[in-house]
Amino acid sequence: MELNENTLNVLKNFSGINPNVLIREGNTVKTISEARNVVATAVVEQEFPQDFGIYDLSEFIGVLGLVDIPRLKFAEEYVTIGDSTGRTKVKYFFSPEETLTTPQKDIIMPESEVKFTLTNDTLSKIKRAASALGHDEVSITDKDGVISLSVVDSQNSTSNAFSIDIDGEYPDGVEFTFMLGISNLKIITGDYDVEISSKRISRFTHKELNVQYWIALEKTSSYGV
Repeated sequence: MELNENTLNVLKNFSGINPNVLIREGNTVKTISEARNVVATAVVEQEFPQDFGIYDLSEFIGVLGLVDIPRLKFAEEYVTIGDSTGRTKVKYFFSPEETLTTPQKDIIMPESEVKFTLTNDTLSKIKRAASALGHDEVSITDKDGVISLSVVDSQNSTSNAFSIDIDGEYPDGVEFTFMLGISNLKIITGDYDVEISSKRISRFTHKELNVQYWIALEKTSSYGV
């Protein structure tokens, strides 16, 4: 089987969430952060013929980069990675499941009270602002019929802050402040439909790719009338 660019991008992104991965037979790839506060799922175009574990996903991606078009041939304990000529090959051994951090069950998203579209441009601005201000959280709050995204230091009410207002949906008469760690926003480039539940969980769904992220909110989040 050949891995295309989209699948390689998914693996690269997932390596930033968790350094290892267990890929199940089929075309769905899942990962969970070591802190278990971020879960990601992607449906890729290739069908993997068996379950296999990779302990160092970044290393595995680097090995794939040694050949022009990665062609994978699976054996029970390893995969052979070849190029388009068949003259270059790498034998890469799998890791046992018990050495890996893996999602144990699928997440059932609770009812979402807040919904909005997060564009790649808006997320880029948020990340740049966080870097410039030295903050590591983004707050999501109601504001006169729109939703305000603010890069803040929640431990210092007098700290400098960056905010951008976007359109969205939320119940009338309800005040909320949802907090997300910016370091958890390791998502593939693109625009997203975002749903947030008062149960302190959010779901980011890519508008073009079959990729989803479930990201836990910070404990300082609040929702109420």
